[in-house]
Amino acid sequence: MADRHSSELPFLSGVGEIADRYDGFILDLWGVLHNGVEPLPGALDALDRLRAAGKKVCLLSNAPRRCASVATKLGAMGITGDHYHHLMTSGEATHEALRDRPDGWHRALGRRCLHIGPPRDEDVFEGLDIEMVGAPAEADFIVNTGIDDFSETVADYADVLSACAQRRLPMVCANPDLVVVVGTEMAICAGSLAAHYEDLGGDVRYHGKPHAPVYARCLDLLGIGDRRRILAVGDSFRTDVAGANAAGIDSLLVTSGIHLEELAKGWGETPDPARLAAAAQAAGHLPQAAVARFAW
Repeated sequence: MADRHSSELPFLSGVGEIADRYDGFILDLWGVLHNGVEPLPGALDALDRLRAAGKKVCLLSNAPRRCASVATKLGAMGITGDHYHHLMTSGEATHEALRDRPDGWHRALGRRCLHIGPPRDEDVFEGLDIEMVGAPAEADFIVNTGIDDFSETVADYADVLSACAQRRLPMVCANPDLVVVVGTEMAICAGSLAAHYEDLGGDVRYHGKPHAPVYARCLDLLGIGDRRRILAVGDSFRTDVAGANAAGIDSLLVTSGIHLEELAKGWGETPDPARLAAAAQAAGHLPQAAVARFAW
């Protein structure tokens, strides 16, 4: 395995090659376990083998919904509570931050909230002392959970984001991801809208990977004191690998996720080593190893 300061990047045939080095696993969802429609080939078997080996598994998703709704969706795909021990989402982290107001920035948000996102994400607001409004002129702040339809682009939200920026409304972003693979197509996430808002001069706070608080929650859930015995598995240099690096835990990059087109010819295929090394160097976030897909 490469250390965090090495340019070497081993490529594995499966997670089983290194499973004995770790007691706990923090696993991404989209691009690792499923594609938004169904489990990816080999994923359920790998989960079963990790559990059988006595490993603790915490799922960590940048889904802008709370844990209960994500667990329900996973269960409908066949990824049940028998496959993992814990689940944490960026939507849950967002809900907790809006509820607890943990710092001065969040305490200053106010109570009138404009939601940019689809109805399926509204569980983020359940039980909160917040007034939902329908226009930037009525709002104290924005909660951005993403796009309504997977075919939409940032341009579809340009007008509302511009109006919010003119009022200098602070934005809470409930999903730092820029893009996600839905089935076989790429769709933008809330992170892309937030990046555009920052380009307009907007003030944004993010909840989820790669930011430290959500990793702290996962480490607490796993209860493993030695971080060297924890491996994070994900398909994004920017969120999964960067977040693991910052948290001081090892990471394994799945190359058949959002970086597929730049790294390999097809899903599940071994990428060109030079392209993989160049992508890691360009990202500035180095995993300990890479694997084509999450399989044993």
